[in-house]
Amino acid sequence: MSAARSKPPPKKSLGQHFLVDRAYIERVVAAVDPKPGDRLVEIGPGQGAITYPLLRRHGELTVVEFDRDLITPLVEGAEGLGRLTVIHKDVLQVDFGKLAADDGHAVPRIRLVGNLPYNISSPILFHALEHADAIRDMTFMLQKEVVERMAAAPGGKVYGRLSVMLQARCEVTPLFAVPPGAFRPPPKVDSAVVRLVPRDPATVGIASPPLFAEIVREAFGQRRKTLRNALQGLCAGADIEAAGLAPDLRAERLAPADFIRLANHLAGRGAGASG
Repeated sequence: MSAARSKPPPKKSLGQHFLVDRAYIERVVAAVDPKPGDRLVEIGPGQGAITYPLLRRHGELTVVEFDRDLITPLVEGAEGLGRLTVIHKDVLQVDFGKLAADDGHAVPRIRLVGNLPYNISSPILFHALEHADAIRDMTFMLQKEVVERMAAAPGGKVYGRLSVMLQARCEVTPLFAVPPGAFRPPPKVDSAVVRLVPRDPATVGIASPPLFAEIVREAFGQRRKTLRNALQGLCAGADIEAAGLAPDLRAERLAPADFIRLANHLAGRGAGASG
């Protein structure tokens, strides 16, 4: 079969660890569970471990691959399985909103899936957030520690900027862990699969996304600082109190909704980011 042809080796410089364990591949595909009419977009298909089963099951798939050396083998391996559309581009430069608008559906939204390169997983997540309105859901495999941060509750050591930014805009559900031995080459860390479902923007209620993002970034910039000190460049203690929060709290004690309330209060007063 063409999928068994010679494949380029993983590139350490790109953080490539290819999933090879069939049982975990099947679990990922089952988690995605594509339905007729879905517009699937896979980030970093690599050697096609998830690509081919999804294509065989769904019949149509768009993939975003940065490594040129992987594209020809990927296309050859997909012959006879369905229609594969390849976007040769850095995923951080891909406009998911345009991809969704081009799908021809009455409700243009895409479903993202991928074994994300661990060295740029957070930038990819933040990039996806910028296009959350165009995304129905995301099923990603990442470093387990990152998934734990994504889903962490307030008050814990791993709760931070990533937790707040994602949970404010999405429902975050860890699905299952994946051991290093399921990959080639094996990473030095455990992995995990997580599902993110963007919330309806109307229910999220962030008045100024840039201001919200800056408040979260500054609040967690130096975790030992209180809100009063960490946010002194953006607001005064009285502003924090007016939003119903205690200025002497540290950022990790606040839920995502608290950050939204503070950001909206400042936005309503005309306060903004300094740059």
